[in-house]
Amino acid sequence: MKLDKEKILEYQKNRPPYLMIDFVNEVIPGKTSNGFKKLNNDEWFFKVHWENDPNMPGMLQIESLVQMCSMAIFTLEGNKGKTVYLTNVDKVKFRKKIVPGDTLDLKTKILSFKRGIAQCYGEGLVNNSLACKAEFTLMLTSEISKYIK
Repeated sequence: MKLDKEKILEYQKNRPPYLMIDFVNEVIPGKTSNGFKKLNNDEWFFKVHWENDPNMPGMLQIESLVQMCSMAIFTLEGNKGKTVYLTNVDKVKFRKKIVPGDTLDLKTKILSFKRGIAQCYGEGLVNNSLACKAEFTLMLTSEISKYIK
């Protein structure tokens, strides 16, 4: 399954300028999601981070990974348009500055998904070189509510 920006917007709730993914090249529901974010010169964060040295903030790099990985959850039957929350980030590494004109290739996978809790891993690459990586936990709120009394 491939998803352009219009289709991505059908599946998840983030909207520009906070939509941090442009295209999903491949999604295997419940397993993996890969795609990219093209970083244009006019991205809102380049104007403020940092003057004379624009680069993508680390937390927005993590947000890109989270949004990409969440597509593997949202494409599962019955999850389209639902909400996930980021509950934990671990083993974060930032290896390369991401600057205007770069394309951030996002490769994510769900390591486990039980009772609405997804343990995930993601990598962001620029020119086939690791820029960032992290392990993180996502919570599908509609599923969690079934187990809370």
